[in-house]
Amino acid sequence: MPHVVEDRADLMRATAAHLEPLLLAYRGNGNGTSGPSGTSGNGATGPGTGEPGTGGTGTGGTGTGGAARVIESAIRREPLLSTTTEDGVDHHLWRVTDPADLVAVSADLRHHQALIADGHHRWATYLRLREERREPGPWDFGLVLLVDTTRYPLRVRAIHRLLRQLSPDDALTAARHAFRVRTIDGPLPRALETLAEAAEAARAEPGAPNAFLLAGGGRFHLLDRPDPELLDRTVPEGRPEAWRTLDATVLHHALLDHLWNVPDTPEHIGYIHDSAAAVEQAERLGGTAVLMHAVGEDIVHELARQGIAMPHKSTSFGPKPATGLVLRSLTLG
Repeated sequence: MPHVVEDRADLMRATAAHLEPLLLAYRGNGNGTSGPSGTSGNGATGPGTGEPGTGGTGTGGTGTGGAARVIESAIRREPLLSTTTEDGVDHHLWRVTDPADLVAVSADLRHHQALIADGHHRWATYLRLREERREPGPWDFGLVLLVDTTRYPLRVRAIHRLLRQLSPDDALTAARHAFRVRTIDGPLPRALETLAEAAEAARAEPGAPNAFLLAGGGRFHLLDRPDPELLDRTVPEGRPEAWRTLDATVLHHALLDHLWNVPDTPEHIGYIHDSAAAVEQAERLGGTAVLMHAVGEDIVHELARQGIAMPHKSTSFGPKPATGLVLRSLTLG
């Protein structure tokens, strides 16, 4: 989405700063552990700066890495800052300045590859701004927050779709030609449990492992078992099977583009993280909410290793660092 990157680039030029870090996930060598008392249970290396366009290759060895040891030592100290944002997430910030610690972290991380969990547009903006400047300088690096998801798993949540101008009746009428459609009992938590059960069951059966929960008009409907012939015609070739069978892939290519003819514009589609908010807006507008089941982190990592980007707005990793909690000036020494 070039306009989003250009807007972010204008903001970074005007402020000469990185206003929030990218969220990067990597898999360290240690076992899972819990965070210190009172934390949100997520540990991280960073925020720090990384050079755009570079990354580690291969995997690390065995045992607990140097980054993990530095973090475990740092979080035993009093935080530099502690705050709770309006979404209820606790944020704690520690400073690591010892040169030996920084060397240990750097030596450990160079053996790992990182996945951009949140901030793809910011990453593209970093690259854009670096390309504009030939001479070495602060634009060669970007602010990132690295999380070892082996020790501190992130939450992976779905991003739901609000189809503002598609009525539930029209959506169901078109979908019945190519999907199994069933009415599902509410309330919403119960309907979401049914979606999760259907998604797990679909993965264990032959055929496409897709399931969607449609909400609107005071009702819930489950869509699953898409017609294989429809998928063959509508889902692009030349991608791994794991990408071709993603719910977001099937939703956008088979349902939105083909059966429903809904353009991917803000006037027609809203991307909403909270399922209850998506349903409430669908009811208010007379539209349809398409509720999704979360993608497993393993699939995201596997596709990233193959150089395959996830479909637009298909995953939401969290918790995320708060905007403005850590800034990186591009003018200070």
